[in-house]
Order: sequence, then structure tokens, then C-alpha cells
Amino acid sequence: MPLALQSLRRAALPLGLLAVVAARPVAHRLTSPPSPLAGSWVLVAAERIGADGVRRSDYGATPRGRLLVDAQGRYAAQIYSDERPRFASGNKARGTPEEYAATVIGMSAHYGTCQVDEAGGTLRFRIEQSAYRNWEGTEQVRQYVLRGDTLSYQVPASAAGDGSIAISVWRRLEAAEGEE
Repeated sequence: MPLALQSLRRAALPLGLLAVVAARPVAHRLTSPPSPLAGSWVLVAAERIGADGVRRSDYGATPRGRLLVDAQGRYAAQIYSDERPRFASGNKARGTPEEYAATVIGMSAHYGTCQVDEAGGTLRFRIEQSAYRNWEGTEQVRQYVLRGDTLSYQVPASAAGDGSIAISVWRRLEAAEGEE
């Protein structure tokens, strides 16, 4: 066998093994069961239980939001208060301190991955990016309940920083369902 062919065969074996090893995570993802949260969700309620035990509405009387989760558990969540003011200037670069504060406090948006522990009743959010920068790169474990197409979970008191516990309730949208 010519020397060049022998060298090519020796190089091909490690490259072939590398291709098999590199493809394994993709194959695993394809055979993993889909996330039980996969789908599009609309916010039904956003409430907060204060350190005093009193339950109050969070994000105003009619909060709006979407939660999107793909089969692998990648998610994007957005919650908005309907009470956020419009900027009087009509230019978001020229808002007042009050308008900026109400905008930041009146919304929550983040994305990353969400792992479901059905036996333990917890969701593990690995937050990649967030409108609230302090959450970026963090993991939050949240107690959850999934009944049919209704999901509720609690944001730990430590995440809010004031001893309160936020509760979000979502309803899964049907594939053909539109805006509400």
C-alpha cells in the first residue's frame, strides 16, 4: 500500500471517531422526550404574596405576557403591566425619570433554558439574558404545578429581594389560537 494512502487511513480513523462523538449530543437531543412545557403560553395572572402574607396583583390589574418553550426547553418569557405609561415626548430616549422607572418596574423579560423536574415539582430556569441584568447567568429553581394546559409557578422570595413571592399563571395556547 502506498505511503500516502496509509497516512490517509491513519488520519481518517480519528476524524471518523471525532465525527461520531461530536454528533452524539445532537442525536441525544433528537431522542430526548420533548419538554412537557413545549408550546406557546399566555399569561392568565401575575400576583405577589408579600412578606406579610397578603396576596396582591403584580404588574397591575390586567397584566399581559407570553411564554414560549420549545421541545428542548429553550424559553423566552415576557410579562408587561398594562399600566405602563406612554412617554409624553413620544421618544423613548427622552423619557422622564418617572416614565423610565415605570417602564422597568412594569415589565419582566428573560430567556434561556428551562429544565422540568416532574418528580420534584420544580422548574430550573437557566437565565441567559434578562431585562433585569442581575438575573443574567443565574439559575432559579421554582416550584410549579402543571394541570392540563394551565401552568403556575412561584418565583423565589430571594429573586424579588423584598421577601415577597411572585406567582405566574399561564395557559397554553392552541396551535390555531390567536391574540386575545
